[in-house]
Amino acid sequence: MRIGYDAKRIFHNRTGLGNYGRDIIRILNEYTPIEEFFLFNTRRAAVDSFVPSVKTTVVYPKNWFWKTFPSLWRLFGQWKQIKSHKLSGFHGLSGEIPIQFWEYGIPKIVTIHDLIFLSHPQYYKVWDRIIYKLKFRYAVKMADHVIAISEQTKSDIITYFKTDPNKITVIYQGCNDAYKQSYSTKEREAVRKKHGLPSEYIINVGTLQERKNVLPLIKAIHGTDYHLVLIGKNKKYAKKLYSYVEKNALQNQVSFLKNIDVKELAILYQNATVFCYPSICEGFGIPIIEAMYSKTPVIVTKGGCFPEAAGPDAIYIDPKNVTDIKEKLGWIFNNPEERKRIAEKGYTYVQRFSDDKVGENLMNLYKAIL
Repeated sequence: MRIGYDAKRIFHNRTGLGNYGRDIIRILNEYTPIEEFFLFNTRRAAVDSFVPSVKTTVVYPKNWFWKTFPSLWRLFGQWKQIKSHKLSGFHGLSGEIPIQFWEYGIPKIVTIHDLIFLSHPQYYKVWDRIIYKLKFRYAVKMADHVIAISEQTKSDIITYFKTDPNKITVIYQGCNDAYKQSYSTKEREAVRKKHGLPSEYIINVGTLQERKNVLPLIKAIHGTDYHLVLIGKNKKYAKKLYSYVEKNALQNQVSFLKNIDVKELAILYQNATVFCYPSICEGFGIPIIEAMYSKTPVIVTKGGCFPEAAGPDAIYIDPKNVTDIKEKLGWIFNNPEERKRIAEKGYTYVQRFSDDKVGENLMNLYKAIL
């Protein structure tokens, strides 16, 4: 097989969709017999992609017009180059496939991560919602098959785009190998001291935006001696968090970290007492998987896609109920044996998202569709 991929996110997104694309290429390279990967990239990489060089060709816009307007090339200009490479198929990794003016006859698969802009429109600007809807609806309609990253996302695709359920396959995500490694006491202590963290703390990982709902978590540690570590880039919502921390003199209890490399992040997970994730909505919730592979117990929002990711032994909360969050945190801190049991059960559960299973599921779909 010679498979083409929409690779913009692989090369230009440090988190989220970028991590998904990089992991997919790495897993397929390691666990499947695919002969060649063609990564269609709008311009030279802004981030280190960690894409395997063996069997991989990066394809850029060819002529001056598409080089000048790479976003237009991604939508309209890729198909001629896709055809020229005689590909077995094309996989849009982030909810999009190029617009076809005529039929090229190349099978197409698209991954849809979430439709939160439709299910929770209050978190998006009107224009963004319009653009996303047009792109995603077109991709779902024109693709030969759709990958949903969770049953929740599959349900949303059926609801909002009236898609035949038989056209959709749920294939879960995995996570970077860094979270599956064990780190020495020396390495772990060095990271803890670098960031001035106590021996016990709560960790939360994700962009500081409204739907991630971190403010109730900060409120839940007010009046306790717990320390909270927030790891993620700032959005407008972050101003509320900084304001609350300053107003309530919590500067010594809340650490804001960003631009953390993957190994250091894995160590921060492993050092943590508990991972708490009161997000309102996700497509799946990769930080949950990262935490469970790190053998860290998980407290997470009940309902939605979260039980799919976190399994039956996680602790579930009402994400808007500060008292509920505080009580569950207190229980975790005060019951070390139960904390250990939950971490072990979570580690067992998370094995269903292992690289070999992800690779097997993707390869089976490729064989069936491409």
